[in-house]
Parts: sequence; structure tokens; C-alpha cells
Amino acid sequence: MSDTPHPITEHANPGADEALARLNFDLPPERIAQTGAEPRDTSRLMVVGESGIDHRIFRDLPDLLRTGDLLVFNESRVIPARIIARKPTGGAVETLLLREEEANVWSAYLKGAKRAGRDLLFGSVHAEVIGTLEDGARLLRFSEDIKPHLDALGRLPLPPYIDAGEDDAVWQDRYQTVYARTAGSVAAPTAGLHFTPELLARLQAMGVGTAFVTLHVGAGTFKPISGSVAEHTMHAERYTVTSDTADAINAARREGRRVIAVGTTTVRALESAADVNGTVHPGDGDTRIFITPGHAWRVPDLLITNLHLPNSTLLLLVAAFAGEDRIRAAYQAALDHPYRFYSLGDAMLLQRAP
Repeated sequence: MSDTPHPITEHANPGADEALARLNFDLPPERIAQTGAEPRDTSRLMVVGESGIDHRIFRDLPDLLRTGDLLVFNESRVIPARIIARKPTGGAVETLLLREEEANVWSAYLKGAKRAGRDLLFGSVHAEVIGTLEDGARLLRFSEDIKPHLDALGRLPLPPYIDAGEDDAVWQDRYQTVYARTAGSVAAPTAGLHFTPELLARLQAMGVGTAFVTLHVGAGTFKPISGSVAEHTMHAERYTVTSDTADAINAARREGRRVIAVGTTTVRALESAADVNGTVHPGDGDTRIFITPGHAWRVPDLLITNLHLPNSTLLLLVAAFAGEDRIRAAYQAALDHPYRFYSLGDAMLLQRAP
């Protein structure tokens, strides 16, 4: 990491297990969205702050922001990481590429890996299984750069609860943000899925600024907390904060303008790149930051996020940001009203707790 002001691994705070238990709720399966709102900005938006809870539509966002506010987006793009590889004998091996660990070496989940042997074919590209990581992922060394071949070989790695069928055409657009640019994620930064070009133009016209970070979302985003929070392993995710973005955020903070993080992935990048005084430093690296109640916030004033699942690290993150009592009330309101949960569901605009 270049110019990293503090360690980018942060562990769960004491009391996180008790907080997670208090935040737990029963989510009927039918409340997990299977499709996104159309148009994108017609999803519901719950506004949660010191004045209480307000129910709006996402395209109302310009009414809720101010001239001079700065929206910070994660511009990572989802790659077609689900690939059917072949053994030299012709047998199929379901593969989920996770990330490129070094040049032409990728971590990946292999279904039926014990039967896969040590050699695999990805179209015309040869790969050798060279190791196993602690979480069971395999390391694959490719004979050449696999990235130019992904569009022809792979499918988008949609969340496991979505029945995507065999036709990926609709998802090629719908499971990407309209501003996605830098390929590398295996899951979409889903808070950004609510934005349309028209909505972004309205925000720009009223004087709301924009800045971009990159955090490549890993498969760990789907991993629930199954035991003690302290024992939960956060997967490393690669992020980049440019000098332009750091300068824009630091200027906004100096001038008393609000910084609004679009999505928990943006939050993880910003909190990893900031020092204890809240100054954001440009650079890139891996982060395993685990944000739980008690976290000392450095950067965002507001957070746009979707509604998360029980027993998830993201539920702890939003409780840390907005306050446990506010989040418990907000999620009860979401259950009482027709809000849709998770990646393709509705959104919240959260004010940071004092």
C-alpha cells in the first residue's frame, strides 16, 4: 500500500456478538428481491436520521441532498467470473474466479475440486492448480492472461439466491452500475444500482459533486456470520483511491460540505484510506477492515445502502454508522412496509449517528 496511514485490518469491537443478536430478525424469503426496480430509480428509499424515518422513492434523492454535497461511488465492474472449465479428459469443473493474486495467478472456488486434478482448460487457456488457501479456494496459474477471454468464457456471478436462468443477456446491463468502469468484482456494489444517467445529471445540475473509488467486491460479501463475530474472517478486497478523489473528499471536509458514501464497499475503501483525523490518503492495497459498533468513523456523513440480511457483516456496519437503535427501528419499518431486501432490493439513506 502506498502512503497507508494506518493498518487496513480492523477486527470486531467488543460487544459485537451482543449487538448482532439484538439486530437479528426473521426475514421471509419472499422479501428478498429477485429483480431490480424498473426504472432503477423507482425503488423505495427509506430516509433514516435524527428526525426519524421517512419513506420516499429513490429518484427523490435530489430533494434530500444539498448543493456542495459530495457523492462518492465505487466504480468497480463485475467480471464474468463463473466459468465451466474442463479437465484434459473432458470432465466439467464449475469455477468461480475470485481475484488475480499476482500476474496470471488467480484464487478460485472449484466445485468438485478434489476430482479436478492439477490441470484445467479454460477454452484455449491452460491452468495449473498450484495450491489451496485457508478458506478452501484454490490457486490457479494460467498459461497466459485470462482476462481478455472472460467475456467469451464466463457468466456474471449473480448472488446465489437469484434464479437467473440460462440467459445472461438481461443481467449484463442490470447487474452493473451505470458508472462501472474498472473490472474486478465478483459481486456488484449494489447501492449504486439505483442510479440512472438522468438522476446523476439532475444531481450534477444542482451542484452535487461526484468522486470515485474502486473496491473490487469479493465472494466474502455473501458469507454470513455463523459463529462468534470475533472469529469471522473478512476476505481481503483490493481498493484504490486516486489523488483526485482524496483531494475532493478532503476539500469537502475542510469546507464543511457533506460526504455521502454510495454503498458499504465505498465505506470500506474510505475508512481504509483515511487516517485517524479523517484525512483521506491516495493509494491502493488490500483491506480486511471489519466495521462493527464502536468503530471510530473518519469520513462519510451519510450512507446510501441497501437492506441487508440477518447475521451479516453489513448489518453490523450500518448499525455502527447510524446507531443500533435507529437501525433496529428502520428494519422493523422495512418489514412492516413493502420494502425489498438485499442486492436487488430497495435502499436507505442513513445519517451518521452523533
